[in-house]
Amino acid sequence: MTGRIRICRQLVSWAALVAAMASAPVALAQEGGVAVPSAANDIPHAFPAMPQASAHAPNILLIMTDDVGFGAASAFGGPVPTPNLERLAATGLRYNQFHTTAMCSPSRAALLTGRNSHAVGTGALTDLPMGAPGYTGMMPRSAATIAEVLRENGYSTAFFGKHHNVPKGLQGEAGPDWFMPNGMGFDYFFGFVGSDSDQWRPTLFRDGQRVIDDKPQPVLDQRLADDAIHWLHQQKGAAPDKPFLIYYAPGSAHTPHQAPVDWIARFRGKFAQGWEATREQTLARQKAMGLVPPNTRLPGWPADLPRWNSLAPQERAFQERAMEAFAGELAFQDAQFGRLLDELERMGLRDNTMIVFIEGDNGPDAAASPAGALAESGELANRRLSQSEHWALMDKIGGPQANSNYGSGWAQAMATPFPFYKQIASHLGGTRNGMVISWPARIPERGLRPQYGHVIDVFPTLLTAAGVAAPETVNGVAQQPVDGIDLTYSFSSPGAPSRRTVQYYEMLGNRAIYGNGWLAATTPQVRPWQMVERAPVNRAPGYAWELYDLTHDFNQTRDLARRYPDKLAEMQRLFAQEATHYNVDPINDRTDPARSNSWMQAYGRPRTHYDYWGAGLTIPLDSAPPIEGRGFTVTADLSAGDGVIAATGSQLGGWSFAIEKGHPAIHHALTLMPSDQFTLLSPVALAAGQHARVTFDFDYDGGGFGKGGLLSIAIDGRRVAQGRLERSITFADPHTESFDIGFDTGVPVVEAPSGASGFKGTLEKVSIDLGPAGQRRPNGETP
Repeated sequence: MTGRIRICRQLVSWAALVAAMASAPVALAQEGGVAVPSAANDIPHAFPAMPQASAHAPNILLIMTDDVGFGAASAFGGPVPTPNLERLAATGLRYNQFHTTAMCSPSRAALLTGRNSHAVGTGALTDLPMGAPGYTGMMPRSAATIAEVLRENGYSTAFFGKHHNVPKGLQGEAGPDWFMPNGMGFDYFFGFVGSDSDQWRPTLFRDGQRVIDDKPQPVLDQRLADDAIHWLHQQKGAAPDKPFLIYYAPGSAHTPHQAPVDWIARFRGKFAQGWEATREQTLARQKAMGLVPPNTRLPGWPADLPRWNSLAPQERAFQERAMEAFAGELAFQDAQFGRLLDELERMGLRDNTMIVFIEGDNGPDAAASPAGALAESGELANRRLSQSEHWALMDKIGGPQANSNYGSGWAQAMATPFPFYKQIASHLGGTRNGMVISWPARIPERGLRPQYGHVIDVFPTLLTAAGVAAPETVNGVAQQPVDGIDLTYSFSSPGAPSRRTVQYYEMLGNRAIYGNGWLAATTPQVRPWQMVERAPVNRAPGYAWELYDLTHDFNQTRDLARRYPDKLAEMQRLFAQEATHYNVDPINDRTDPARSNSWMQAYGRPRTHYDYWGAGLTIPLDSAPPIEGRGFTVTADLSAGDGVIAATGSQLGGWSFAIEKGHPAIHHALTLMPSDQFTLLSPVALAAGQHARVTFDFDYDGGGFGKGGLLSIAIDGRRVAQGRLERSITFADPHTESFDIGFDTGVPVVEAPSGASGFKGTLEKVSIDLGPAGQRRPNGETP
C-alpha cells in the first residue's frame, strides 16, 4: 500500500510540474550539461551534455567496393553496366585521378583513419603481419576512425559489409573487440570479417556475434542492402533529426564471383571478343566520356599473359563464363546500391546526404593466375585443376558450389587504361580507382574532377562536410596527425591545382612515389599468382626503378628513367624520406607462411591439445587447431545422434567428422572435383541413444605438407574402419571459414541431405590432439 501511495504522489508531482510549465514562463538552469526547466527544488536542474551534430550536418553514405578496377564499371567506361553509379555521378562529381593503396586492408585502414596505411600499422594485409611498426596489422587508438570522431559529434554510425582490419589471431567472440567495428566507433555492424565471404553461405557477424542461418537466405549483397535499409528506418524512426554515417562495404567483386543465375545469364556471350578487344573498347568509351586524354594509348600487352586467340576453345569458354560471373556480380551489386539510393530519395533524405562512392579498394584481382580458378585459394594451396577439369565443372561458376575468379587477362582488361592490377602498388592499375562524390544540397556542380587524390583524403573531407575539426584527443588518447588533404577545394573548381603534391606507395615490395606530376616506380618482380608458389625470398632491395611524367603520360606508358637519371634519383630520395616518416621500412616482399604466422611468436600459445565442451561452437581458423599437414586425433564423447561433430573448410578443401545414420564417418575434400572427395565410413553403427567415445585418427605420412596417410575410426577404443588418403589439404578453403563443433556453418564440406548439419545427439566434449607439423608422429603412434 505504501508503494502505491508513493507512486501516486510522484504522478501528482509530475502533473503539477507539467501544469506549471504550461501556465508560467519557464526558467532555464545550466549546470554543466543540458538546460532543463526549473520549477521546483526536488528535480535536477541539468543533465549531462550529449554529443550534438551541427545544425546543417549532412547524412553520410560512404561506400567502398572490392577489387573493382578503374576500367570495369560503366560509370568509368567499363563493360559492366552500373546504372546506379552512373545515376549518382550525374548528380555530382567524378574523380579520375583518385588512388588507393593496391590492397584491401591498407586501403580500408587509410580510408577509416585518414592516415597513411603504414602509419597505422597496416602496410600489408592483416593476414601478412610483421613485428615492425608499419606492419603489425593493429590500427592504433591514436588514429581514431571517422566513425569514432563523428559519433563523438552527434552522429549515429553503422557498418555493413567487409571488415578486413582485424589482426591475426584476434577475431572472434573471445575478444578483445578493439579491432571489431563496434570497438572502432560503429554503433552497429552487420557483415563479415576477413578478405572475403561466400555470397550464398557467408560467415557473418552482427555486432561481434556470429550469425548462424537456420534457413536459406538471399545472396549476401541483397542481405547487406536489406539490413542497411532496415537500420536506416530504425535510426530515423528513433532520432529523425540525428545525422548518420553509413559505411557500406560489399565484398563483391572480390572472389568468389557469385551472383543470382539470372544476373549472370544477362552477360552470356558479352565477352566472346576476349580481353584485348574488351580493353580497346573500354579505352574508346573512356575517351568519349572525357575520362582520359584523347591521346591516351594502351600499355603493351604483358608478355606473361596469353593472347585471347592463343587459347584453346575449352579454355576460352571457361574464361568467358568466369568473366560473365564477375560482370553479373558487379551489376547485381550496383542494383543493391540502387535500392539504398531509392530509399534515401523516398524518405526525403537524398538532398542532404553526402555520398562518397569509391569503386574498388584496389585494382582488379589477378591472383587466380592466367588460367583462372574455380576455387582460388584451394587451387593455389592444395591442387591446381587442369583445363579439362575447369571445363567439366564450368557450369558451377557463379553458383554456391564454386569460388571462381577470372583469369589474369581479364584483370588486366578491367584495369584499363593502366598497367598491372591489384597488389602492384608501383603501377596505376593497382592503385587508381574511380570515385564519385554527390551532395545535392551543397554541391550543385557536376562533371569531372582531375585533382590528384588519395584514399586518406576522404577522412578530412567528411569532417569538413560535417563541420567537425580533427580532434586532438579521442577517448583520452592523443591523436596522430591526419595525413589526408580535404578535397572540398575541388568541389566548385574543376581547374583548381591539386593540393596533394606528394604521395608514396608500397605493397609487398612494390613501391612508387608521386611528386608534382612525376611518378617513380619499381619494376614488379613477382606476380600475385606466384605469392604462394614461389620460394620465400625477400627480393625487395634488388628492384629496378622506372620514371614517368604523368602530366604528359596519363596512364604510365613511357619509362623515362634512362633519359632523366637525375630526376629519378631525386624521386628515390623523396621516397626514402616518406618511407622513414611513415614507418614503411623494413620493406619486405615475403608472403610465405613464416610471415603470415609471425604473430604467433608474440601472441600465440602453440598447443597440441584442444578441448571443446559442447556443440554449436564456431572458432576462427586463427584460433582453431591447425590439423592440416600433420597427424591428428579427434575424440568425441557423445550420445548417439546424426550430424556433424567437427568440421573445417568446405567442399572446396576441408575435413568433416560426423555420424551418418548411426555410422561414424570422415570426409575429406581436396578440391571440388568428385575424384578429390574422400569418405571413410564405419560399417559398425552406434545404437540409438548409445553413449560412446568415437575416435577419428589420421596417421600422417610426413615429409612436408599436403601428404597422405592412414585414416581410422574407433568406437570405445575398438578400431572399426580404416582407409588410406593419398593427399591431404595444405589449407582449408575458403580461409574465412571457421572451425565448427556440432555443425558445419558457411559452406559445408558435405551437403547435409536436409540442409541442416547440426548434431542431433548430445555432444559432451570434443578433444583434438595434434602431431608435429609436416612430420609423422613418433613411431606413428596416436597421442
